Amino acid sequence: MSDLEQQFKEDRALRNAALAVLKSDVEHAKTALSGKAVAERVGNRVGDGAKDILEIAKGHADDNRGILAALIGALVLWFAREPLLEILGFGSASDNEVDNTPFEEDEEAASAQKDFATADATGDTVESDETVSEMVNDNE
Repeated sequence: MSDLEQQFKEDRALRNAALAVLKSDVEHAKTALSGKAVAERVGNRVGDGAKDILEIAKGHADDNRGILAALIGALVLWFAREPLLEILGFGSASDNEVDNTPFEEDEEAASAQKDFATADATGDTVESDETVSEMVNDNE
């Protein structure tokens, strides 16, 4: 065999080896970048991060038990404030609401506003506040 044929066989063997390595790298990339593999890696990283945060939170909670108990107590009192106020005799928020029924003077103004809205809805133009006053006087 001549040197040229020997070199040709060696080059072909190197080429085949390189092709085999390339094909295995492509298969590995397809496997590594599949949706399932990516989701699994992300899940593992998030899970590990959550575990680390939980361990840190446990450490801080052990160091600050009094503050944590006060915070939980304050939250419980806040959510139970209405029944507690009723028990103490302060009544509920619905008992303390303002009565929005109009007084006698306000009834006249409400009537005038109603008439004004009716006149405006029918297409009549109201030129000034004097017209509204006239409407109030007409209703009396």
